[in-house]
Amino acid sequence: MGTFKTTPVTVLQTISKEDFTKNYFKPQKPVLIKGLTKDWPAYKKWTLDYIQEKAGDQIVPLYNNEPAKDKQSVYAPVEEMKLADYIEILKTKPTDLRIFFYEILKKMPELLKDFEYPDIGLKFFKKLPALFFGGGESKVFMHYDIDLPDSMHFHFDGHKSVTLFSPEQTKYLYRVPYSIHNLESIDMDNPDFEKYPALQYARGITAEMEHGDALFMPSGYWHYIKYLDGGFSMTLRALPRSPKRFANMLYNVLIMRNFDNFTRKYWGQKWLDYKDELAIRKTHKNLVNI
Repeated sequence: MGTFKTTPVTVLQTISKEDFTKNYFKPQKPVLIKGLTKDWPAYKKWTLDYIQEKAGDQIVPLYNNEPAKDKQSVYAPVEEMKLADYIEILKTKPTDLRIFFYEILKKMPELLKDFEYPDIGLKFFKKLPALFFGGGESKVFMHYDIDLPDSMHFHFDGHKSVTLFSPEQTKYLYRVPYSIHNLESIDMDNPDFEKYPALQYARGITAEMEHGDALFMPSGYWHYIKYLDGGFSMTLRALPRSPKRFANMLYNVLIMRNFDNFTRKYWGQKWLDYKDELAIRKTHKNLVNI
């Protein structure tokens, strides 16, 4: 067992559009900006209590830390409950239950008045602002976003840790073919370097987030997220600009995902086991040149 070699993310209080574009967006480098939300109404208003008051009667799907098995869809929730009851859990005890991709436009459009799209050089896709909720035992498995956006990730009412790996680190991370995640058997908090030796060569970036923080996650970056206590986050996404990455996004969304869903539907656990074995073989081939 061991720990990943990581460096802390660059932390800034404020940044200009020019500096962000030159030093972080163009070179695709993560950065944590602490002052980006302080002029938003959301900075003072967005708490678990506020969300509970606004939309407590909504029924929401909940997910946990367990990976999907056999023919089970990764998008199938483990249970559903009123948002008010779920937030009460977040406020009172640790839980691994989390809400994935709560669409503001559909569920609570009044929240749009509480924030603005930062004029920082990103062309945000304004149809998909989304919230993510989690408790003190919630973990979001290691993955990258299927649509390859440049994302600005904001956290509210609580603390979370984010570990990032650049696309160049993919060769060490045991990426599962036809998917956007690595082997779910890997314990990202305590990786087994004997069983998964390539992991010891991966180099990550860590970010500790608190209320109001904004984390820039460049396109294609892997991220592993842990909620340290009850809280929620919002992600604003910008579509990939380079033609190659845009083409990769279309392949991921239109071809890869549908092929994987179709094959899993008919092969079930055999397909999952095959992909896991292939991930190990492909990753260990990369060790030859080290």
